[in-house]
Amino acid sequence: MQANRPTASPAPNAVAEVFWVALKLGLTCFGGPIAHLGYFERTYVRQKRWLVLEEFTDLVALCQALPGPTSSQVGFLIGQRRAGLAGACAAWAGFTAPSALLMLGCALWAPQLPAAPMAAALAGLKWVAVIVVAQAVWQMARALCPDWPRAGIAVLGAAWLLFARSAMTPLLVLAAGAVLGACAARRLAAPALTRSASAGARSPARIGTVALAVFVALLGLALLSLPLSSPHSLLQLIGLLYRSGSLVFGGGHVVLPLLRDALVPSGWLTDDQFLAGYGAAQALPGPLFAFSAYLGALLAPQGWALAWALMALMSLFVPGLLLSLAALSVRSWLAGHAGTRAGLAGVNAAVVGVLAATLISPVATSAIHGLKDLIIVLLGLLALQHWHVPPIVLVGLSIVLALSMSALP
Repeated sequence: MQANRPTASPAPNAVAEVFWVALKLGLTCFGGPIAHLGYFERTYVRQKRWLVLEEFTDLVALCQALPGPTSSQVGFLIGQRRAGLAGACAAWAGFTAPSALLMLGCALWAPQLPAAPMAAALAGLKWVAVIVVAQAVWQMARALCPDWPRAGIAVLGAAWLLFARSAMTPLLVLAAGAVLGACAARRLAAPALTRSASAGARSPARIGTVALAVFVALLGLALLSLPLSSPHSLLQLIGLLYRSGSLVFGGGHVVLPLLRDALVPSGWLTDDQFLAGYGAAQALPGPLFAFSAYLGALLAPQGWALAWALMALMSLFVPGLLLSLAALSVRSWLAGHAGTRAGLAGVNAAVVGVLAATLISPVATSAIHGLKDLIIVLLGLLALQHWHVPPIVLVGLSIVLALSMSALP
């Protein structure tokens, strides 16, 4: 099943368009990185038609294999395809700004927020995450697993991830999907991808080489800054965050606990402060890596909260974004060879399995605790799939419903 081809070259104001589309996603994408990909597929593939589903899934597979925040990297590369490097930066800024500003606000004003309503609202947002991810998995499975070999790869990948989960398991599942696709599905290989005519469609090797060189240079500086800088200084915080963003697979759910181990025992902040921000990051839209803005603002000297928050935010995000640009140039070269397209077909199927496993756990298991939750999720899925209710409307309805139910005796 082929999706409609992307629309023609973008308008001259493509960078602004990329920013506003990403900003809307940043305001409405609840539920963590896998849920974000569901929103992305709906917006960039089916609504905007900036790329086809196979191209979107290739970007997901690429970013799953890299350190850093998967959903932010995917959005960054989509922006680059649409409007060049300026579009990539616009996509990242639009998607990240809402959550970063909210986390900054949490650092400054969180102690005044009531806990009970926040917990109820979080329950409603978890329902929406299940609904959006379930629809995305269904749409992608129909398009990318149309035959038994690829359906089998998806099922095996999902089972592997469910029963042997670790930070490296998604990467291993994608690698196995590539091998199985090359061995068992060569006749079903994905067709050669047609590049968009947009300014961002080309990813020259020069861009990838420069991105990789900058990444390595900054990583060297970050590693040097840790022993040489003053304790609890901005330079030391930047080095710690850049190193974490460079070396950690698995996204925000993995890097945040590791940051806790680096910051709490060494006296940067207390466990209560860290966990309060961690909980807020789960409830807010946008990438979990925006938690770094909370850390920067909380650790900043008086009057420097905004500057420290911005530096902390960039330090955690930049390594993954640079690596995504470097990897994209290699992936573009591979996609031009017929022998690799069978492996890419297997990778696409494995991505479906990874998303399906994550839909089951932790997305569904954290949101569905009984028959009542299940009924709400099924009704929401029906509204999204058949009645075409916009996700933002479902977000509002779910929060109102959860708050109303929490007020009942």
